[in-house]
Amino acid sequence: MVKRVFKAFAYRDFRLMWIGACTSSVGTWMQTLAQSWLVLELSKSPFMLGLDAFLGQIPIFLFSLVGGVVADRMDRRHLLLISQFIQLSCAFLLTFLLAVKAVEVWHILMLSFLVGTAQAFGGPAYQALIPRLVKGEDLQNAIALNSIQFNLARVIGPVIGGLAMSKLGAVWCFGLNGLSYIAVIISLLLLHERYTPPEKRQSMLESMKEGISFIRQKESMEALIFLAFFMTAFGIPIINFLPVFAKDVLRGDADTFSLLLSVSGLGSVTGALFVAGTGNVHNKGRVALTSLTGLGAMIVAFSFSTNLYLSCFFLFLSGGLLMASFAMIASLVQLITTDSMRGRVMSVYNVAFRGGMPFGSLASGKLITMYSAPWVIAANGALLALMGLWFLLVQRRVAKL
Repeated sequence: MVKRVFKAFAYRDFRLMWIGACTSSVGTWMQTLAQSWLVLELSKSPFMLGLDAFLGQIPIFLFSLVGGVVADRMDRRHLLLISQFIQLSCAFLLTFLLAVKAVEVWHILMLSFLVGTAQAFGGPAYQALIPRLVKGEDLQNAIALNSIQFNLARVIGPVIGGLAMSKLGAVWCFGLNGLSYIAVIISLLLLHERYTPPEKRQSMLESMKEGISFIRQKESMEALIFLAFFMTAFGIPIINFLPVFAKDVLRGDADTFSLLLSVSGLGSVTGALFVAGTGNVHNKGRVALTSLTGLGAMIVAFSFSTNLYLSCFFLFLSGGLLMASFAMIASLVQLITTDSMRGRVMSVYNVAFRGGMPFGSLASGKLITMYSAPWVIAANGALLALMGLWFLLVQRRVAKL
């Protein structure tokens, strides 16, 4: 069983990428913890918290299509290296501003946008690179293990970040995140895999049109893109607004927020381990939609809980269901896509998957100032559950995959 769960680790290049990405993700979640709390402390506004998330994610919506074309035209390692160096520089700049006590909310918002822009080009390249590191039959396992590293970091990062904030100060969270990018850079330099772009040259616009045409011709791909957008628009705000629940609903502090973030990450790791252990199942669509429906129900339950232990329980389950649905849908998209189109198709998927986050975060932040966090996040969960049931019982194209 253990061997099956970690099957993709048999590939050297995948192991290198996993270790580098996991190290960097730990640093990213340390900064996420410190940055969310810092924005809320400086602005005293949930809307600014939502705006920060929006500015960090909207470049992916705006620029990923271009990033996907670039990922199909150059060595994907080189594109990833450029992206990592930009993110490293932003982390160290924020470290400096905080260290000299010159940081303001607009600095954080501007750097969030710049980091998001780097991710808009690095994301399609990374997603297109992963399938080239393993055999086709091990792709689902590789995607699940990749989800594990990200969500394992969501457990470890907030714990280390919480300790760093309370013992050393928030500046250490940003500085250590900057150092963590060095691990990814080293892993990329050590990879054996090389991607040689095809000789055929098209204009940027023609390449984009070719990618969109490929998606429209493939059965169920449009439905998968639709699901990717709305499951993040309704499912991610619960994570972005955990500081509000920690402070205003559960009457806690930064340690409470760190605990909630870690519990959510632990649930996601558990969900990803389940997906990795199931092997190459044939009913991915049905599993994804069932998980999506359950996720909506758990978000509603969490929203109305005022007990820390119950909140952690519902958050743990929501994290697991979130990751199960994400991993299954991503596997379906990757398996349908050919390698020569992978950068462009994954950029469209990125636009949907990551594009839902800023709009969901901004809308939720605005509505929370008008109503309250529990009611707004519960509404997101209810809409998510209804969407899952619709595709499961009525529009059954994805359920049949």
